[in-house]
Amino acid sequence: MSMNKESKAQHFIDLEDKHGAHNYHPLPVVLEKGEGVYVWDVDGKRYYDFLSAYSAVNQGHCHPAIVNAMNEQAQTLTLTSRAFHNDKLGQYEKYMTEYFKFDKVLPMNTGAEAVETAIKIARKWAYEKKGVEEHAAKIIVCENNFHGRTTTIISFSNDEDARKNFGPYTPGFIKIPYNDTAALEKALQEENVAGFLVEPIQGEAGVFTPNDDFMRASRELCNKYNALFIADEIQTGIARTGGLLAVCGDCSCDAHCERQEATYARPDMLILGKALSGGAYPVSAVLADNEVMNVIKPGQHGSTFGGNPVAAAVAMAALEVVKDEKLIQNARALGSYFRAEINKYIATTDTVTLVRGKGLLNAIVINDTEDSKTAWNICLRLRDNGLLAKPTHGNIIRFAPPLVMTKEQLDECIAIIINTLKEFE
Repeated sequence: MSMNKESKAQHFIDLEDKHGAHNYHPLPVVLEKGEGVYVWDVDGKRYYDFLSAYSAVNQGHCHPAIVNAMNEQAQTLTLTSRAFHNDKLGQYEKYMTEYFKFDKVLPMNTGAEAVETAIKIARKWAYEKKGVEEHAAKIIVCENNFHGRTTTIISFSNDEDARKNFGPYTPGFIKIPYNDTAALEKALQEENVAGFLVEPIQGEAGVFTPNDDFMRASRELCNKYNALFIADEIQTGIARTGGLLAVCGDCSCDAHCERQEATYARPDMLILGKALSGGAYPVSAVLADNEVMNVIKPGQHGSTFGGNPVAAAVAMAALEVVKDEKLIQNARALGSYFRAEINKYIATTDTVTLVRGKGLLNAIVINDTEDSKTAWNICLRLRDNGLLAKPTHGNIIRFAPPLVMTKEQLDECIAIIINTLKEFE
């Protein structure tokens, strides 16, 4: 890389460093354009995107159908607030509830907002429907969870970077080991439990994939003890794991159907975000049936931008892309192929100990300690070789490309990954 190119990228990095809060540690690459599975930096170099904005860009960068919907609506009406009705919100709510098979949807903007919304609904349901004494409700969560970084959410996080010096913390949470049904049942037997909030796959924890029956068993236990089963599918939902939702189990169709009955762990509340807009706009949502959602009355929860006309138009277009382009089926097929090819490499090396995941949400575990720089250095070399990925938990690299990827493109990416890993043997 020439000094001129270095200075061009460094200029933008320096601007962020000087004028922005230092709340992220990005890979040193400066992007200016995206299309499909590719992104380009300020020097015109093209990369495969293997992070997809933490699965927000499942439909690919700047998908024309989504961008067109956004542009068309933005030229007509952008925001009314919920002080008035608009002609897009009702259409969107009907579309969402039919698409995901729930009675009601409460629209918000960001993933963390949606999680906060679900927590509020669960507590209110516990007081008004279950008979829990007010201020006593507890919600069960899992160790090593990631649901966002608001004050409430970090109160039940294990991430000390997210927690330290941000207290006092919000009470009312019981933490159990992930993928442990015995611990869940024990916690559910405590008094005043409102629900169980869980990620079907723990993405930030390194794509920690539970036993095949964990979601289904969790659903049944919540039924047994009259607690809400709350699925955070912000990262895992909308085709990423080879089902419409990760809780869909092994079904690869594009909507809930009879074939899913054996494996579908239907949540009482479903939390969505990220790919709900295809990465074009902040859109999130909580879905539930009337018995749960109707505890919310006017004035008790909301957002100026929640359910705005642009968000509604964008989300409907984004979900249509998932169906029309069969992204669920593509993620399922390519994910199985990716893990099989990486496993072939793992059998020949000590550099990588494991590949895990579901659909096109996968991770490899580098044979080094969590406090090492090996995974970071591998990601730097992947960048040099034309592929962008990011470490998590020190020695784990997450791989989550846009779901519009073809097998030919994936073959090229697998070659880049394996050849890069060989440089570290």
